[in-house]
Amino acid sequence: MRELYALDDEDLAAQWIDELIRDMNDLSWPIKVRSPGRTLKRWRDLIIAWHRAKFANAPTEAANNLIKRMKRVAFGFRRFGNYRIRALLYAGKPNWDLLTTITPR
Repeated sequence: MRELYALDDEDLAAQWIDELIRDMNDLSWPIKVRSPGRTLKRWRDLIIAWHRAKFANAPTEAANNLIKRMKRVAFGFRRFGNYRIRALLYAGKPNWDLLTTITPR
């Protein structure tokens, strides 16, 4: 399935994914093969759109995932300053100069 993204031609990719979906939805295959086939069928148009634009929203999804994980880790902090420090530490490369902008109470 990963070879699909190596194709440069949008029409060839559409033909290839249609054939793959048809093959994977054959009732003679076990459910573990048919299940990804159903997923491909649902995502077909978006996969083909990737071949048209060569762009994905993965960086945005990664940033959203990082923000959600930080919120879970910082759950329970009552002061914004503590939450901010935790977020900077969790992000990996904190800018320690930002810590001087936090005024203790």
